[in-house]
Amino acid sequence: MRKLTKITGMLFLATMIFLTGCSKDSGEKASTSGEKGKTMFLGMVNPPILFNPINSSDVASQFTEKFMFDSFLEMTGPQEFAPKLAESFETTDNQTYTITLNKEAKWSDGKPVTADDVAFTFNLVANPVVETVVGGYISMFEGLDTNGKLEGGAKEIPSVKIIDEKKIEFKTKTPVDPNMIKEQLGTKFMILPKHALEKIDPAKLSQDPFMQNPTVTNGAYQFVQYKKDQYVEFKQNPNYYLGNVELSKLFIKVMPAANLVAQLQTGELHMNVAGGIGKIVPTDYETVEKIETVKTKTENTFGFQSMMFNTETIKDPKIRKAFAQAVDRQQIVDKLLKGYGEVIDGPYTTINPYLNKDIKTIAYDPSAAKKALEEAGWDFEKELNFIVPTGNKVREQAADIITQNLKDAGVKVKMSTFDFPTLMAKGKAGEFDALLMGFTFTLDPDVSSLYTKTGAYNFMSYDNPKSDELLNKGKSEADPEKRKELYDEVQEIWEEDMPIITLFSDFDFSAVSKQVTNGEPKVFGFHHETFKWNLEGAN
Repeated sequence: MRKLTKITGMLFLATMIFLTGCSKDSGEKASTSGEKGKTMFLGMVNPPILFNPINSSDVASQFTEKFMFDSFLEMTGPQEFAPKLAESFETTDNQTYTITLNKEAKWSDGKPVTADDVAFTFNLVANPVVETVVGGYISMFEGLDTNGKLEGGAKEIPSVKIIDEKKIEFKTKTPVDPNMIKEQLGTKFMILPKHALEKIDPAKLSQDPFMQNPTVTNGAYQFVQYKKDQYVEFKQNPNYYLGNVELSKLFIKVMPAANLVAQLQTGELHMNVAGGIGKIVPTDYETVEKIETVKTKTENTFGFQSMMFNTETIKDPKIRKAFAQAVDRQQIVDKLLKGYGEVIDGPYTTINPYLNKDIKTIAYDPSAAKKALEEAGWDFEKELNFIVPTGNKVREQAADIITQNLKDAGVKVKMSTFDFPTLMAKGKAGEFDALLMGFTFTLDPDVSSLYTKTGAYNFMSYDNPKSDELLNKGKSEADPEKRKELYDEVQEIWEEDMPIITLFSDFDFSAVSKQVTNGEPKVFGFHHETFKWNLEGAN
């Protein structure tokens, strides 16, 4: 959901100088430590904020944490799951699930990873006093409310049962789709070491130093240090349970998007990262493709950029659809993304198996849009309050195209830009007619947080009881085929109501040094088998 930054030549030069210093500093630390081995450098645009596996809301932090904390599973393709911390993740009735941990799994201090750690983390997340953003991943557990919290002063989730040291069982309120559980709980939920944190007051857990400096981890790498907004340094975990970690050190360097290109050219970076936080700007694609020492590729993603409509100020869906018709989205893809993107109407991109392919995408037709606005009684003297977040240059440039498109349809537009926190505040307050924002949800089709009446991102004030009903049914339906029918139906409703229009889904453009013999940026399974990542020769 986040952004790329294109900088001017002056800033580019200044940042290059700064980052060269950063690289030297990192390299010196590696060499002067006396450690031998291979060091890999990754480039990321967004800085991580903290390293709290149960309370990190930003993608950069979540991405970084997965080098230190393993999830139960890794999603290596659409609804394809590989074992990781969990040796198996099973159910026979879609309601009672059993997780069997890898028998060799250990924390970095040598203590075994056990079902006690899993239960400890589940109960922490469910504790009403604990700050967390992952409650949704366990909200389907029997005994928890819709936010994944315990009620009535209880301290333990009644439906969670430890079977033995390496096996744990939980029960959901109703049968649910195993793919949803595996994606949300299996691939995104990370557990904490009970022996390191059990004496911490749960209410103060987020403020504990561990969450800025994790001293006990179970992933392929251990935390060394974070130079704020510059780089995160890891070292190999010599006791990693899945195999020998080939790299001795790993750095994630934080930099403006344009510097990704410069450092790929100089060999200071081995790859950019995926997930929307290491994107190379489209205007640099040709430059990167010409670098002889790197390999490149593009991949479809399931993230998307959108234009929300305030349904309180633009009540008529015919007007919202006319606005969608007035916007030349293909021009945005062709001009700004160099063709590396796709136009879709809803929250599911073409790699999502829940996309309703029977719905025809709204085509650009300014004449028809103007006519539809006239027929719907749009006040052409009204000035559309169009707000745009800063920071993502492609999105900002898209806003210019949209503004011109709407003006071509006879609509007066007042476009205003704001930093992201200010825009979020205005979105929540409903201080807009149209608003741009990007999203990356799970591949699972549940997008309740965007479309339901009480959804956290429903800045549109969208309120359609039938849509809410279908989304709630979709979450609790265990049969994938029946889920598909529910989500097909709700997509038809959204197409008619048009509370939000997807502008485009931009592809991931990745670059990796030919020196890398194992490891690459990818949309699915970026963190799969990171212990096997390797480089030719020593550096």
